[in-house]
Amino acid sequence: MPTEPVIEKGLDRVVVDRSSISWVGGETGELVYRGFSIPELVPGVPYESVVHLLLRGEPPASDPSPEVTQALREHRSPPAGAEEVVDALSPRLPPLEALRTILSALGDGTYGYPPTLADGYRLIAQTPVLLARFVRRANGHAPVAPSASLSHAENYLTMITGRRPEPEVARALESYLVLLADHGMNASTFALRVAISTQSDLASAATAGLATLKGPLHGGAPSKVSDMLDAIGSPDRADAWIAERLARKEVLFGFGHRAYKTEDPRNLLLHALARKVARPDRLQLAEAVEARGLAALRAAKPTARLYTNVEFYGAVVLEAVGLPRELFTPTFAVARTAGWSAHALEQAADNRLIRPEMAYVGPAKGRRWPRPLPGR
Repeated sequence: MPTEPVIEKGLDRVVVDRSSISWVGGETGELVYRGFSIPELVPGVPYESVVHLLLRGEPPASDPSPEVTQALREHRSPPAGAEEVVDALSPRLPPLEALRTILSALGDGTYGYPPTLADGYRLIAQTPVLLARFVRRANGHAPVAPSASLSHAENYLTMITGRRPEPEVARALESYLVLLADHGMNASTFALRVAISTQSDLASAATAGLATLKGPLHGGAPSKVSDMLDAIGSPDRADAWIAERLARKEVLFGFGHRAYKTEDPRNLLLHALARKVARPDRLQLAEAVEARGLAALRAAKPTARLYTNVEFYGAVVLEAVGLPRELFTPTFAVARTAGWSAHALEQAADNRLIRPEMAYVGPAKGRRWPRPLPGR
């Protein structure tokens, strides 16, 4: 039998490659995109400019990036075959389930290996367009055609709601998209890079990445934060509700993060955004639940370093911009298409098949089948 190797369950502390795209400072509460700390970008830097930064490596000459703005607008109309797939989907499908099929439908044979900048622009531009088309039809409304005159965030909200958003609302969603655009070697990015390492195409790799977002441990919990706030109802009920939840050893959604051992910088910025766009009563409830939840968790686990994560105030902001909660995780994916595209390009530029080992702990070799085999 082989010698027992050192096993890092969950690949903690395992460094699989180098990247120049983003850095997560879990101990210091930092997120950096190509050298720019996230508070330098939010609020104010357009999503198109952040796409430029992530995919091209440097900021654009002006904001929003003229090159990316033009590319996203040129690719905003999906192929007819993809629209036919969307129109054939059952309206009873949850949007996240529909989005998985939508990404598969984009893989019509025109994406290839290695991925290109144009592939990235197509994925970023067409994902929200097809998702909005599904949501409109599922709710019994006629689809809204994409507009070449609107920003990425404005176009998405317009296609979902049927009306152009107020500037403050569009800016809040744009900031959310920037904050969720990339986050190091997270679960979905790892899945995508594994797929690209096999010399698969970007549409297939994005589908693999999206599959990881369904789980509540990576991206699937923002709507559960809203459900939690609804269940608590008012600040005076927070202590009792949280105590009952913890007594049953159940999760408080939006609390804790695998990487951050201090404040999640994205959540701090989303909290500031929530103060501008959220209903005062909803914000007051969220702040009370955050304070009471952290106090209860720290009393139960004094040595644990627990804070609210990006999904906590992310849920409050997405509520405020008018998105239904079943679109919270799909909107996370809409934002993350930028990071996924950047990582696909980086992986392919210096590719090696990602193929880790497993430590075998089964029975020793030499076993014999318990019954006679024909011809033996």
